[in-house]
Amino acid sequence: MFERHLTSRLVEALGDSPAVALLGPRQSGKTTLALEVGGRLGAIYLDLESEADRAKLAEPELYLSGHSDRLVILDEVHRAPGLFPVLRGLIDRGRREGRRTGRFLLLGSAALDLLKQSGETLAGRIAFLELGPFSSLEITSLPQDDLWTRGGFPESLLAGDPARSLRWRQDFIRTYLERDIPQFGPRIAAETLRRFWTMLAHHQGGILNSAQFARNLGVDVKTAVGYLDLLVDLLLVRRLAPWHGTIGKRLVKSPKVYVRDSGLVHALLGIPDVEGLLAHPVLGASWEGFVIENLLAAASNAVTPFFYRSSGGAEVDLVLAWPDGTLWAIEIKRSLSPKLERGFHAACGDLDPERRFVVYPGSERYPVAAGVEAVSLRELARMLQDR
Repeated sequence: MFERHLTSRLVEALGDSPAVALLGPRQSGKTTLALEVGGRLGAIYLDLESEADRAKLAEPELYLSGHSDRLVILDEVHRAPGLFPVLRGLIDRGRREGRRTGRFLLLGSAALDLLKQSGETLAGRIAFLELGPFSSLEITSLPQDDLWTRGGFPESLLAGDPARSLRWRQDFIRTYLERDIPQFGPRIAAETLRRFWTMLAHHQGGILNSAQFARNLGVDVKTAVGYLDLLVDLLLVRRLAPWHGTIGKRLVKSPKVYVRDSGLVHALLGIPDVEGLLAHPVLGASWEGFVIENLLAAASNAVTPFFYRSSGGAEVDLVLAWPDGTLWAIEIKRSLSPKLERGFHAACGDLDPERRFVVYPGSERYPVAAGVEAVSLRELARMLQDR
């Protein structure tokens, strides 16, 4: 089993808070991590997609009160929205009796839905963590190109050969479209949502144009935005916000959109292996999205990611804003000899970032311009993890 970087943070959160919500897309390893940590703590595990386990919670207050001295793991907790008021009462009662932390670990696949339900009911009683697919810092024993090509979902990454990996991802997409997504909102035709998801893969790293997506799908703009909101909520798509500030420049105000797992990008586009990827027009955008997801997985929750683009052509692929106001500017290049365009230097002149990096596929670290270093993805991810 590969060590997940979130393990220590999860143990720490359980020691500080009565409830912890562990969010992430299906099959990203939430249950495996929860059972590993729960095994150390003598936890009880309930899968709310199991009829037998749901039956145990027919009288939830009675059942959970009987296990008030143990951590209770509730998997797919969005399936029981009425449970949150009960958890609040049990947490408050436990606080009065001296049991203040480590009561409940809630696992969920839909961020917005779970955040809304738990935030309204468990405010001040719950901490949130997000577990994505495997990252480059967790998979150091495998070639990075395997992680990039196959994506970080464990079953895809560790499949016996590229064909099996691709087949798993195609089945994963089909299952989401036909079984999982209908649980989270109005009925959407699976084929329509597949077309939309595939459009996003073709548009990887592009500026969001909801009107264009709506025209291509034959729906209104509000409907297209709703599709995007759903995929963002399910932690499958990222909207990267544009940096904004008063610098006297006209700035792009629409977000960029990325399918978060690079393996899903390639499955949606029918790219079978690394050779097919290297010949595909999505190559650079796929690498950019892969780097961004890995860097954000390594960074603390305190950092806020943006991109920067002005109407004059100044541009930075990723801007990280720290709570103290400092900025890091990160350019992403799929080249062993990365060259910086004038737009990056102009953007750095506008932003005055504290650190400036170019992430490239090589392993050496060296200066490429005054104040700018070329670094590997893993090295910059380690720097973010240690900051």
